[in-house]
Amino acid sequence: MKLAFALVTGLIFGAGIAISGMMNPAKVLNFFDIAGIWDPSLAFVMGGALIVTAIGYRLAWRRAAPLFGGRFQLPTATAIDARLIGGSALFGVGWGIAGFCPGAAIPALGTGRWEVAPFLAAVVVGLALARILRGEPLLPRSARA
Repeated sequence: MKLAFALVTGLIFGAGIAISGMMNPAKVLNFFDIAGIWDPSLAFVMGGALIVTAIGYRLAWRRAAPLFGGRFQLPTATAIDARLIGGSALFGVGWGIAGFCPGAAIPALGTGRWEVAPFLAAVVVGLALARILRGEPLLPRSARA
């Protein structure tokens, strides 16, 4: 049941990305082009996502535990450190150069756009490099079992 719920959630997310046009890197890059052909649609997509998320959290926090898990798993780190700032900057630069964020790039694989594959390859290499630099195994324990 947990896997089916994950599949449905992914399909809804992918459909939202496709309907909003966020799989098109030109649309995303035009959002960042304030002095040129500015396209505010990304701001509306983000605003809609914030509204849905706020409602979802209000409903989720009314429960003692998640529907498909033993307990809520929340991040415990609160420090704003070099790792957080550097990672955020790297994400933003990559998004601004490629016009893809990882969440939109995965559904964009289905469009046949060749730019998606090298972008996702770079994401995977970056994730692997980050794990190596932190001294962690490349695959989490759950994936190795």
